[in-house]
Amino acid sequence: MKFVGVVAALCVAVGIALAGWFVGTSLVESRQPLRTVTVKGLSERSVQADLGFWPIRFVATGATLEAARAALEASERSVRSFLTERNFAEDEIQVQNVLVEDRAAGYNAGSTPDEYRFVLTEDMLVTTDRVTDLADASRSVADLLRQGVVFSSDAYSAGASFVFTGINDLKSEMLTEATQRAKETAEQFASESGAAVGDIQTANQGVFEVLPAVEIPNDRPEKQIDKKVRVVSTITYFLVD
Repeated sequence: MKFVGVVAALCVAVGIALAGWFVGTSLVESRQPLRTVTVKGLSERSVQADLGFWPIRFVATGATLEAARAALEASERSVRSFLTERNFAEDEIQVQNVLVEDRAAGYNAGSTPDEYRFVLTEDMLVTTDRVTDLADASRSVADLLRQGVVFSSDAYSAGASFVFTGINDLKSEMLTEATQRAKETAEQFASESGAAVGDIQTANQGVFEVLPAVEIPNDRPEKQIDKKVRVVSTITYFLVD
């Protein structure tokens, strides 16, 4: 019986020692720093704008409100005819606003010639997915000038603007490509440091940007039909031996 008790005591002691060894080993391993690498993956696509906007603002003057209105209506007919000849539909052309100014009621009333007393301004907007036709039309605005249409100074230089709305159709493909490129960069880094790429620790898909195809300093990017869609994903991988 005494021998059995000694054996039992030895077993308990060995068990406690082994448990302590495992706990100690786990603590040492848990305190070892995790090795990670953070990389970026770029994906780009060349696209063409699929929606165009052309705000057209023109003015007319007259000694009376009726005369100014008649001149404005004549200008509107010229603009509509110009657009119709280029096959823009009625539902693509909308009048946004008409402003009436009586300069005889202003601070400079005494210096305003009678024939310019009333100033009428009309804002028209052309919206279409025929972006190339819209660009051609906006570049032909001199044809309207020859017909006597007087444009507001800010509208004359504004021209057409173009946007790309198809990002959702590209997201999945571009994110896959950006992730793959990030992993390739991580694998190159890991190879140089004698490690291998493990699981993803964190991932940020990044923001999709629509940029002009050619980035010109001080240029208005919305004026370009050709665009590029870009996303940069940031991913952190675990490194394993």
